[in-house]
Amino acid sequence: MRPADPVPTRRRADVERNERALLDAAATVFARSGADATVRDVAAAAGVGMGTLYRHFPTRADLVVAVYRHQIEACAAAGPALLASQPTPLDAIVRWTHLFADFIGTKHGMLTVMRGDPSGLTALHSLFLDRLVPVLGDLLDHARASNEVKSDVSAYELIRAVGDLCAFAPNDPNYDVRRVITLLVLGLKSSTPSG
Repeated sequence: MRPADPVPTRRRADVERNERALLDAAATVFARSGADATVRDVAAAAGVGMGTLYRHFPTRADLVVAVYRHQIEACAAAGPALLASQPTPLDAIVRWTHLFADFIGTKHGMLTVMRGDPSGLTALHSLFLDRLVPVLGDLLDHARASNEVKSDVSAYELIRAVGDLCAFAPNDPNYDVRRVITLLVLGLKSSTPSG
């Protein structure tokens, strides 16, 4: 008699809900206070106890990596959703680049926590590019098909440009990064100048 195939285990709904609450809270806390914020602040913001936090994320690095991955997936999912909900593909690009800028704002502090793990950083950077460049590429393709975008800028170039615009934004009250990103994206309406 052949043994039965193992039944896949499903995570309990409360476990998944707690994990999502922790990831969302950590992203908010890290954006506000930096990646050096206490895990106690994260647990409090998520409305869970320290034991729950440590069951999900035994170390600070585990939490940081999970938040980073969570935010990448949220940015990736936002592309098609914005394309479907915004009036035009160019509007979707503007909104997506703003979401991406918010993600970049938390990313800088989180990466300092992982300095001791270069292979982990490389893997996260690869995930970042593998997931987000195609999403922005799809948005650009739709905007070009609707004749809203004339520039031949690649998705990778645009992601790099937005990242560079965000690099020093958090501490300057006279610099509105979203405004500058909007100007950059609206500039895609023109052909890219040569040279």
